[in-house]
Amino acid sequence: MRDKASSDVIVIGAGHNGLVCAAYLAQAGLSVRVLEARDRIGGAALTEEFHPGFRNSVYSYSVSLLHPKVIRDLRLEENGLEIMERPAGSLSLLPDGHMQLTRDGVQAHREIARFSKRDAERIDAFEDQIGVVARALRSLATQAPPNFGGGWRDILSLLKSGNQLRKLDSKHQIVLTELMTRSLGDQLDAWFEGEPLKGLLGFEGVIGNFADPYEAGTAYVLLHHAFGEVKGNAGAWGIARGGMGAISDSIANVAREHGVQIETDSPVAKIISENNVARGVVTEDGREFHARTIAANVHPQLLLTKLLDRGTLDEDQQRRIDAYRSHSATFRMNVALSELPRFSSLPADDDFHFMGAIELCPSLDYMQRAYREAKDEGWTKNPIISMQLPSTQDDTLAPPGGHVASLFCQHFQRELPNGLTWDDARDTAADAIIDAIDAHAPNFKASILGRQIKSPLDIERDLSMVGGDIFHGTLHLDQFYAMRPIPGLADHRMPTKGVYLCGSGAHPGGGVSGLPGHNAAAVILRDR
Repeated sequence: MRDKASSDVIVIGAGHNGLVCAAYLAQAGLSVRVLEARDRIGGAALTEEFHPGFRNSVYSYSVSLLHPKVIRDLRLEENGLEIMERPAGSLSLLPDGHMQLTRDGVQAHREIARFSKRDAERIDAFEDQIGVVARALRSLATQAPPNFGGGWRDILSLLKSGNQLRKLDSKHQIVLTELMTRSLGDQLDAWFEGEPLKGLLGFEGVIGNFADPYEAGTAYVLLHHAFGEVKGNAGAWGIARGGMGAISDSIANVAREHGVQIETDSPVAKIISENNVARGVVTEDGREFHARTIAANVHPQLLLTKLLDRGTLDEDQQRRIDAYRSHSATFRMNVALSELPRFSSLPADDDFHFMGAIELCPSLDYMQRAYREAKDEGWTKNPIISMQLPSTQDDTLAPPGGHVASLFCQHFQRELPNGLTWDDARDTAADAIIDAIDAHAPNFKASILGRQIKSPLDIERDLSMVGGDIFHGTLHLDQFYAMRPIPGLADHRMPTKGVYLCGSGAHPGGGVSGLPGHNAAAVILRDR
């Protein structure tokens, strides 16, 4: 094995969280080396050409959770990042029409009232309650959680967290408790009667979440996605010009500006330790890199069962990490289009809805049936779909006249029955997704020039996301905050001294937020 020059920190994985962690540490004056297994940086925040002349975000596809503090601290907008808000809101495709909610409150109330006047009267109060609780929790997202049974540091962190939540009045403390314990379906049923509205709001709770909408605890994912904002507009969604890879590129620009060395095609085989203290890493081709601090932007099961010696964990920790649930049932597809889809229920000259999300999730019952089908048969034949056409705002993604569509779909299980694998079934499942859209936009299938398919197996193989889980582990209450990834390891510090988890398996979880990398860097600097 050949020794390499030492650095203060080695970051494993050049996904956006690893790059954020590296940039913060380098800004603080540390020498940092990033080792990436793939031949490109970005992880799930990646842009590729998938058909001649057509480019798009490959995995993650929309911007909302990227934290303003990360954007500001790392000067991302000065380093090439441009985020454009999606002004059109959401278009929900229904069996006999559609519901379109824009960010214009008057229009949204009028549209909801077409289905239920009572729902139109309640929607503002519902969104206000979600917003108040989300703002209270947002402050907890930018700091490491306390560990169970920890010392004074954890006690102080717990008191600080409690003080943030005590700022909520009794009404909103009740709302928080409901969102943490109730099912998504029960929460929405308690507020609304119109199925189209419940289906549209419920989609936020099913993103990357393989669960029955009436399963206890599923309402939290609705809250998780309310943390986001675009250009100061809470709850808004946007796109990055040039695709999600532009986020990774801008962070990498900052990191390199501060001296970070980023090496691709360098998969790490093992973390080297001595007397349970980190000393460096060895790559799969036998190279050694030395550092006394290792930040791992990898799935927590891979870190704790493969990169670290298995005997590092005690018996309870080992049992818990072996049982860690990682299963988002997500199927991702990009398609190159010769023309925009034309929806039967909309006027031919109405193009505004293309600058928003187009969702096929018409009711809670539809969501429940999709889950049950997937549980029994491997994937649903009636998929839940969110479609965006970013080329309607970003002309860098497609040639003149052409467009790209991002399709984010649920529910597609990681394991298929009867000996099938996703290598066998991926095209059949993709055809079913296209047929589901074609039923509402009859020109859609005929306009497809090419497609890029990412099944759960493809996501796992490409990105080492166990089970193809886009969140690096299910975001349920027993894998959330001080329980994430497992109790005792919530503060980013791993059992081997000098090893830290900086990926989405740490608090506050998945999505392109940069916060796991930000929070891990703060802990590392505090420890040093």
